[in-house]
Amino acid sequence: MPGLEFSIRPRRIGRGAALTLVFAGVLATAAATNALPREDASPPSGPSRPSSAAGPSAPGAREAVGHLDREEVARAAAEAMADGKSGVKAAEEVVSRSGDRWGAVYDKREYEEFAKALDGEYTGVGLRARRTRDGGIEIAKVRPGGPADKAGVRAGDQLLAVDGRPVAERPVTEVTALLRGGDRTSVALGLERDGRSWTETIQRARLTTQTVTVERTADAYGADGLVRIKVSSFTKGSGEQVRQAVRDAPEDAGILLDLRGNQGGLVSEAVIAASAFLDGGLVATYDVHGEQRSLYAEHGGDVDRPLVILIDGGTMSAAELLTGALRDRGRAVAVGSQTFGKGSVQMPSELPDGSVAELTVGHYRTPAGQSVDGQGITPDLIATEEAEERARAVLSGLGGGS
Repeated sequence: MPGLEFSIRPRRIGRGAALTLVFAGVLATAAATNALPREDASPPSGPSRPSSAAGPSAPGAREAVGHLDREEVARAAAEAMADGKSGVKAAEEVVSRSGDRWGAVYDKREYEEFAKALDGEYTGVGLRARRTRDGGIEIAKVRPGGPADKAGVRAGDQLLAVDGRPVAERPVTEVTALLRGGDRTSVALGLERDGRSWTETIQRARLTTQTVTVERTADAYGADGLVRIKVSSFTKGSGEQVRQAVRDAPEDAGILLDLRGNQGGLVSEAVIAASAFLDGGLVATYDVHGEQRSLYAEHGGDVDRPLVILIDGGTMSAAELLTGALRDRGRAVAVGSQTFGKGSVQMPSELPDGSVAELTVGHYRTPAGQSVDGQGITPDLIATEEAEERARAVLSGLGGGS
């Protein structure tokens, strides 16, 4: 089971899973493995945690969030089960009353799907949802050739309901879980486009994720130009893909690291990605139950190549952690718009019925000590329109192509 995580989006309490920034991180949200604290005594089975973090905490350690701790949630679930009721529902009610904005409860199947998503595969229809400024949910991206694409769903369509359940008041993570979860092979989407509303029933399929794409651009004079590395989320292996893309880049090419719309993922992978541009040193600090801990980059990264990071309001969690690390260390210039501002830490713990509760246990800070939660990261150059063109111009000015 994934371990400590930085969840990526605010969630209403409910059954949902998506890539969340897991220290364990999903959409899906939030998880990382190997050395970060866990509340259950079972061996980890999910994605790997950063080896630079402190070792596991003792099983049963309290997770105080206001008046909420793990024991309280587990006790409510156990009592409900003893009465023949749903342990998941009872746990959800406790977390909901606690005021933990990022807390959530997942049933066993949902959490398994979450872990699979972090491993780079998932069951779904091939679309990504995001919240609009007016509070609605819209389709941000449709996977070419996927079930949703074949059914005629398009980016920009408004998502009104999933299997008859309205989604406007639900967090994106829960909407993602509804799209991916359940035993049914199909899902009914309530959609709206240009004032027309309709329901589309789509067959789910097993899909793999491609979270890192690399494009090379030579400049007008045939020089090395730049390499654009787009990271849509931090799933297993994405950090090493970033590192390999930097190794493979032409010697004089600058790097444009595009983290727009990146809603987080595995913190361990974000640390590996940071290691592509740093020669060791601090990536972030975080606290768990008030205890300060640190994450460090590996040695051997490319510290000389010009680097510009593209960010926007959809840049969250692990992506914000990476941005903060590279900018605070003087390694990159950030271009775009203010990031989302998700910097709290969640710790998943297994409940008596096999479900999983994620409770907030702390916050992380950038190397310079900046708190990201609720604030986000302000770019060095604000560019809400033609952001990529502005970023390319900055990169060219740094000597990294045009």
